[in-house]
Parts: sequence; C-alpha cells; structure tokens
Amino acid sequence: MRVYNFSPGPATLPTEVLEQAREELLDWRGLGMSVMEVSHRGVDFMRVAAEAEADLRELLRIPGDYAVLFMQGGATAQFSLVPLNLAAAGDTVDYVDSGHWSRKAIDEARRFCHVKLAADAGAPYRRAPAAAELQVSAGAAYLHYTPNETIGGVEFDYVPDSGDVPLVADMSSSILSEPLDVERFGLIYAGAQKNIGPAGLTVVIVRRDLLGRARAATPAVFDYRSVAEQHSMLNTPPTFAWYLAGLVFKWLKREGGLAEMAVRNREKARRLYAAIDGSRLYRNDVEPRSRSRMNVTFTLADPALEGTFLEECSRAGLRNLKGHRAVGGLRASLYNAMPLEGVDALVEFMRDFERRHAAQ
Repeated sequence: MRVYNFSPGPATLPTEVLEQAREELLDWRGLGMSVMEVSHRGVDFMRVAAEAEADLRELLRIPGDYAVLFMQGGATAQFSLVPLNLAAAGDTVDYVDSGHWSRKAIDEARRFCHVKLAADAGAPYRRAPAAAELQVSAGAAYLHYTPNETIGGVEFDYVPDSGDVPLVADMSSSILSEPLDVERFGLIYAGAQKNIGPAGLTVVIVRRDLLGRARAATPAVFDYRSVAEQHSMLNTPPTFAWYLAGLVFKWLKREGGLAEMAVRNREKARRLYAAIDGSRLYRNDVEPRSRSRMNVTFTLADPALEGTFLEECSRAGLRNLKGHRAVGGLRASLYNAMPLEGVDALVEFMRDFERRHAAQ
C-alpha cells in the first residue's frame, strides 16, 4: 500500500511515473533490457537525454543562451563548484545567510573566496531577509541565496535584485514548484530528489557567458564549460535518475505545467498552515511572509507528545514527519508529487490527535 510520504528528500515521486518505470524496467522500448543497461552514448539513451532537456526548457522557459547540465554530486557539490567556476581566488562573493543550507554553502565558499554577507537573517532563522536589507557588493563575482530553506521552513517571497552581479540560487527544494523567470539568474542549481526525480542527479542551469571562468585547477568533470560542451556526457551520467527525471518532466506537462503546480502548492500549504494556526496544540514560528510552501515546520505545545504523534502518524500511513535533527520538531514536505488528499489526510489526523490529547 502506498503511504503519504512527507519526506524532505529523497521525496515522494508521482505514482504514475513509478508505475511507468516499473512497466519498462526489464524491457525498455522493446530492447529486451533495462534503461539502466543501455549505453549512455547509444542513440536510444541520447534521445531520452535530449527529450528531458527539451521538456525542462519548455517547463521553465529556459532561453537558448543558457546551458542545461545534468550532473552528479548533489547540491552539496555545487557549494564548491559554484565558486570554482565563477570566481577567481581572492574574489569577493556575496551570500545571503537565511538558514542551514545557505550556511553550508557559505562555509564551503570560504575555502575558495572572500565571502561577504549581503544579508543575514540570524539564528534561529524564522524569516528571510527583506529585500531592503540586501547590500550587494558592486564588484562581487556573484550573489548566492537559497530561495527555500527546507530545515527551517523559510522561503523568500521575492527574487533578489542583484543588479549587474550574477544571481546564483540553490533551488533544490523549490524548482518546478511555480513559474520562474530564469533570465533573472546567472546560475540555478538543484538536487533532483525533491521536485525533479530520484537522488543522484543535479540540474544546473547556467548563462553561457559565465562558462569558461573555471580556475585552472578545477577538474574537467566539474568545469561547467567542459560539461556543457560534452552535453553532460563528459563522464558516465546517472542514467536511471536522468531517465526518471525525464518521466517527471512529462508528467508535469500532462498535469498542466508549472502554473498548475503553483496553484496546487499554494493550496496545500494554505490548508496545512490554517490547521496549525487554528490550533492550540500546533505552532509554526516562521514569519507569515516567509513561510515555505514546500516544507511546513511545526512544533507541539507539549513536546512530550511528539513521539506519540509520529508513531500514530506512521500507523495512519503518514510517514516521514520528523523534523531535521538540527532543529527537531515536525516537518511536512509538500513537493509537487504530494497530492492534496495527502495534506487533507494529515490535517484530519492532526485535528483528531488534538481532540484526543486535549481531553487528557
């Protein structure tokens, strides 16, 4: 039985995508073998790769002057690859500190560049810095920010204005959740395991004029220009993850594209936040303007009930609601593949749990 999986990542995938992959697992396209067993340079897989890129470009309306890369290593690898590819040693790079993952990116960038904080939301990170707080260095190699912080449940309600400084975004948990003006960014990167597909793949969208800036010591397999020139085939790519991502892109198109995803995601988040705000047992401490649509964090008025809550959730088919170990509490991740019915089931359970335990 399929459960409602609220995991922050690896996250739930569309059921029909998994069903198609299951049907094709042993005999893909009549070849008598799995897509995992064919050459990444063969005509059949090359067609998959080309279709996936074309569908992603269509969904996000990616202009031709941007390269689309399918890489390995996750978003964490990009914490290093961004400064290695976009900044020289000694360059100043601007970062916005809005939570756990932006801090990780900052710490890694400091190994390669001089990091200046363009804004700092400050612990315990219950808001995104306001646009008026941003101070972008005129000579910065780039400005980096994390539009959605999965651990704190904090999301920017705007795209920073970086002027002539290239804007870089870690969109691992928000990409494909709503329409996006790609041309406002110099580079976007996203680990796949939330809204794109399974873990093992990272999508990088980079403006072509930023290619060719990698430091001499950067390995070719991590040089954006080299990867772009080889159409992400410089080394053997994660073919199965790429194939599944392509199926997800086609599913998104069939479902109405990113405009429809935006409507669904707003409604899912609205219903869950309404249940939290209308309760005496549950609490969300993020400033309303910064509340994440993708990752709804909350706590219980009586922390001693948390274990019981999670245990009963699991029995009810509501899984992976435990908060990140760094902050504790509870968290429901509402990525594209989470249906509205899953949120309604969680809300119903929460209300029933409160009724039963409020009476004790």
